[in-house]
Amino acid sequence: MLKMVTFFQGLPGQQSVPGTLDFPGSPQKSRSTSEVEPEASMSEASSEDLMPSQEAGMVRDGEEEESAKKEKKKSKGLANMFSVFTKGKKKKKDQPRLSDPEVQPKSRPELDGPPPTVEELKEALESGRLEAAWQVLALERELETEAATSRRSNEELVRQQSKVEALYLLLRDQVLGVLRRPLEAAPERLRQALAVVSQQELEDRRAAGASVAAVLVATRPRRWLQLWRDSVAEVAAERLDAQPAGVPEGRSEAETRFLHMGCTMKEDLEAVVERLKPLFPAEFNVVHTYAESYHAHFAAQLCTLAQFELCERDTYFLLLWVLNLYPNDILNSPKLAKELQGIRLGSLLPPKQIRLLEAVFLSNEVTNVKLLMTRALELESQRWARDVAPQSLDGHYHSELPIDIIQIVLQGQDKAENITPEVGVQIRQLLLVELAALLRSYQRTFDEFLEKSKLLTNYRANIIANINNCLSFRTSVEQKWQIPQDSLNHMLDPLKDLKAHGFDTLLQSLFSDLKPLFKKFTQTRWATSVETLEEIITTVGIRLPEFSELKDCFQEELMGAVHLHLVKEYIIRLSKRRMVLKTEEQQQQLARHILANADVIQHFCTQNGSKATWLNQALPRLAEIIHLQDANAIKIEVATYATLYPDFSKGHLNAILAIKGNLLSSEVRSIRNILDINTGVQEPSRPLFSLIKVG
Repeated sequence: MLKMVTFFQGLPGQQSVPGTLDFPGSPQKSRSTSEVEPEASMSEASSEDLMPSQEAGMVRDGEEEESAKKEKKKSKGLANMFSVFTKGKKKKKDQPRLSDPEVQPKSRPELDGPPPTVEELKEALESGRLEAAWQVLALERELETEAATSRRSNEELVRQQSKVEALYLLLRDQVLGVLRRPLEAAPERLRQALAVVSQQELEDRRAAGASVAAVLVATRPRRWLQLWRDSVAEVAAERLDAQPAGVPEGRSEAETRFLHMGCTMKEDLEAVVERLKPLFPAEFNVVHTYAESYHAHFAAQLCTLAQFELCERDTYFLLLWVLNLYPNDILNSPKLAKELQGIRLGSLLPPKQIRLLEAVFLSNEVTNVKLLMTRALELESQRWARDVAPQSLDGHYHSELPIDIIQIVLQGQDKAENITPEVGVQIRQLLLVELAALLRSYQRTFDEFLEKSKLLTNYRANIIANINNCLSFRTSVEQKWQIPQDSLNHMLDPLKDLKAHGFDTLLQSLFSDLKPLFKKFTQTRWATSVETLEEIITTVGIRLPEFSELKDCFQEELMGAVHLHLVKEYIIRLSKRRMVLKTEEQQQQLARHILANADVIQHFCTQNGSKATWLNQALPRLAEIIHLQDANAIKIEVATYATLYPDFSKGHLNAILAIKGNLLSSEVRSIRNILDINTGVQEPSRPLFSLIKVG
């Protein structure tokens, strides 16, 4: 399996992605007041209302005192109010919940002095003191009470609500600012911000069942939890859209983007699991929220990218990320798998788009494999034409062509399997078709070389190297792919033809040298058969070292071809009808010569590696037909011979019987008719008599 970490480490010049959510970028922007509906109509007025004003009346009884007295009360009042958020909390191992006592708002803290003024709260919030949140909530509740009891005029109520909402704007921006970059905040400050959001969610639910006085504008639900989720989505977009530090050499821009987004998402989510989950209340679903936000933006980016015409490399990497690296190395990574089990994030691309990209990838890859194989064959044939000698490996001529071709095919298959095993299965069949076509082209190219390059110095050496290639191809195909035997044989048929043509060419000069020697059998009427055969065997033995660079299995196979040639040529000499023996003694003497010669041929060929044992009975059985004198006995022997060599025809039989000059014509006809009997024997898989022409 191709691991994402390979791409993380192997990308030259890739900047490491921080493993935290200390999101760099522009300063925190305050959320537009239009995001909270009731605040839109009063935010502008609030900035003035937060300044002390006699016209607005007293917010608290203490506001009528002198300015100096206010400063003294501010310090004492805020100090007491801030203690509300720090007293009485217990540390818990598990995530806190909105229902836990420490995150629920209390009815009212015990204060030793008067509560702070609106201006004091404004200053506290601007300085980031989130403890002021409770007092803002207290102001909101008191406003509701005053509106319900008509203790103030409508004008005063509206002005007071404007002040409260302005304070909430400050508080919201402070809280969301902390939660937007949670790992930059101290744990205690983060807990305060989370407690404020939890408090506001509870207050939203409380307000849902209560009525709002007609004079006041409805400001709940404030939905701060949703605002936090929205900010997480913005952070995910910022993080994933951040530009990587340059495009490393050898990588496309899209590749670099895939890598950046994947690394960023993985490391950020791991930071969320390890550092944020223990601090966030369970109701925040912090891991789910971040995962869904990152996934949504990642998917949106890839969907946009997929709409463009991608280069081959980018198409491959897009599929690799969507179908392999993202689900396996990110979502199913050791640190995230358990945390993301309950989230159905789905695929980064819709199924239809994936199928289209798969089709494009398969077409591209098959075309590339075909071109690479063709190029490899062209380079190999150019070496033959330049008369370059083949390499020698372990005493045998060797070519890199099979290695190159099989490697090209396997690389294409591996790329597909890296995407998914299913894509690997699809491309496997397509590549095997192309491999079969390449082997046919290989055979044609080799035949052209045999025909046009006979005068080259390394002609025979390159023929041997190419014959050796046949074993390398067969072995590799059998090992790498489980193919039914019939299909395998069909695919490798061109190699069978290539080898046969190579053998014919290698043996052509030897067989030419043997032809005049075989003629001596008939020229001397077998009088010097022992000497003639000895000369033949000697000639063959001298030439055999020429084939030592063939691999062992092919040396055996070539020796089998020599064995077949010797037997075939011997039978041809017997079938020339130039010798008619009328007496039994003459026929028996010839039979003894044939048996002796057959034994010499068999011993020599077997000793030099021939496995063609099926030829061992060809000459001795003919000698027996010549030796026998009883017509019925001859019939039995002919019938047996026809089962051993199904291509033994009446013409061949006539040529042998012509030697027996003492047979009556009726006996000859009777013996010939034996071959008309259907013995049920199929056509021979190995020809012998079909290679022998008789007149």
